[in-house]
Amino acid sequence: MIWLHRYAKLVTLFTVLLIAAGGMVTSTSSGLSVPDWPNTYGWFMFSFPYSKWVGGIFYEHSHRLIASTVGFLTIGLAAWTSLVEPRRWVRRLAWLALGAVILQGVLGGLTVLYFLPAPISIGHAALAQIFFCLALSIAVFTSPRWACGANPVDDATLRRLTVATAGVIYVQILLGATMRHMDAGLAIPDFPLAFGRVVPPFWSTAIAINFAHRVGALAVTLAIAATAIRVWRHHRYRSGLVANATLLVVFLATQITLGAFVVLTGKQPIVNTAHVVNGASVLGTALVLALRSYRVRFARTAAAVEPARVLRSEPGGMGIPAVQGKAVRP
Repeated sequence: MIWLHRYAKLVTLFTVLLIAAGGMVTSTSSGLSVPDWPNTYGWFMFSFPYSKWVGGIFYEHSHRLIASTVGFLTIGLAAWTSLVEPRRWVRRLAWLALGAVILQGVLGGLTVLYFLPAPISIGHAALAQIFFCLALSIAVFTSPRWACGANPVDDATLRRLTVATAGVIYVQILLGATMRHMDAGLAIPDFPLAFGRVVPPFWSTAIAINFAHRVGALAVTLAIAATAIRVWRHHRYRSGLVANATLLVVFLATQITLGAFVVLTGKQPIVNTAHVVNGASVLGTALVLALRSYRVRFARTAAAVEPARVLRSEPGGMGIPAVQGKAVRP
């Protein structure tokens, strides 16, 4: 199982790389640098000559190759999980990830074939984050720490906070994707004020989206602060939770700084892409904290299922044969 966990981490790492590549495509306006799909200027994708990787073609073609690699890795993840993972829900999660990455590839192709329509492009960005969360969740569920976790934290307030925080972060990422694909990133040209005021003195669709993203950043900040304070105050002796909460705050501070520099540098591509990648890091860290806060629920479910299986295996136990060969683990 340790090798499956390491492989899931590899898939997650390549997914972050894919998000970075997609961010560079958007930041450099290279989405239509390769006008056909799934081929590249009529060439089979993997045989396209490196000498032709110039300008925007480099970013778009690299993005396609990394996406294909993630797709092949996800096929391996689903197959491997099906062979060695005893928990049915984890196996289903792996196949759900495969379905998500296939749909992601289709959406990527449609963005090219239909000349970057905003709804499809935003959906492509939104699904990328969902796939990242699926891959990261599988890595968490197959980790030795999850399997051997004794005395998990039981804090209903923390569970509610972490889920709410992850949800707010995801909505904020959707607002950011909408802002990028509607070219509204500089609709408000100053920071931290808006046209020199707290609230913009005039409005347009682009300004409204941009301002909503800024308000969303405030909501994310408050949610992360509440979650981190809850961990630091009530679970300060749990080093894993404290480290997770602290890293979440660090990523938040980095994200706010990068967001400011996106505006101040006029959406410099590397800064803009770093903002996208760090946003995914904020979401992933919040997700891991939420999963760890729910670890006790998984343990209770496993404890409830195991006696039922033992009962069915005993003589006269409802006449149902026991499930053999697979241990139940949370």
